[in-house]
Amino acid sequence: MLLRARLQVAADLWAAGVPGRKDEPKGFGWKDFCRLLVLARIQLGGPIVLVWDNVRLHLTYGVREFIEKNADWLTVFQLPTYAPDLKPQEGIWSLVKRELGNIAAADLSQITRAVKRKLKQIQYHPDLVDGCLAGTGLTINA
Repeated sequence: MLLRARLQVAADLWAAGVPGRKDEPKGFGWKDFCRLLVLARIQLGGPIVLVWDNVRLHLTYGVREFIEKNADWLTVFQLPTYAPDLKPQEGIWSLVKRELGNIAAADLSQITRAVKRKLKQIQYHPDLVDGCLAGTGLTINA
């Protein structure tokens, strides 16, 4: 679990770019992602299985080619664009979007505050989260 957290932090930092460094890209391109997968394989010492949504980066020609070339250690399951039966977070976002449907925001910060407020409300209602999970048929093994 600690290794997974380290890899996530590394990916987040890489994706965000390192503040203060001039002339370095702040984005996370497909080549960067492929390098991250290779490093993860080296650190984990075994095959990798990814479950992906349809983020544009995941669908680029370079990434698809990389996956094909490394199929001996890399397996990718591509989720449909919208799959509430496979992704419990779709139910959470549905609850958030209902709240946002009637907002006439003056700027992005108002929308951001409304989203954060609704997510905080959901956080304190575990029955809502459980309902979204139950809708998928998935379970949490403690």
